[in-house]
Amino acid sequence: MFPLAADGKSTALNNSYSMQMFSSTPRSDTPPSAPPIPAARPSNGTAQIPRTGGVLSSGVSIKGSIKFSDELHIDGEVEGSIDSGGRLTVGKNAHIRGEIRTRAVAVYGIIDGNVTAAERCELHSGCTLRGDIEAPRLVVDEDATFLGSAKIATAPRPA
Repeated sequence: MFPLAADGKSTALNNSYSMQMFSSTPRSDTPPSAPPIPAARPSNGTAQIPRTGGVLSSGVSIKGSIKFSDELHIDGEVEGSIDSGGRLTVGKNAHIRGEIRTRAVAVYGIIDGNVTAAERCELHSGCTLRGDIEAPRLVVDEDATFLGSAKIATAPRPA
């Protein structure tokens, strides 16, 4: 097992100590750091979208006007106007019937109505927008359906 010293005692402890003592690499008394913990994922395997604003989930139906300040993600049905200085995300399951006036809008679902965005309007693959768009920036992905007219103009700059 372990070599014996001349006096018959094991030298395992001495060998271990002398190897650390005379090692060319410095020894640290702190344990090695643990590997980083991966971000938690939902049990269904989908990526979780970090949200800082409100959510109207699938199955929710609203008739009337909606006002919000920062951010809203809609995945349900809305019949009425949406007015905001923030960012609106129309989810894949959403169906909106009405006018939308907001700072920015990203569309993944269905909109039947006009959209006015102060900064940008994004039409993502698989979405449908039946109405007119007015925005300084318009992004249209391949396989997005848009039936209407678009007015792309920036606000005039002060002289």
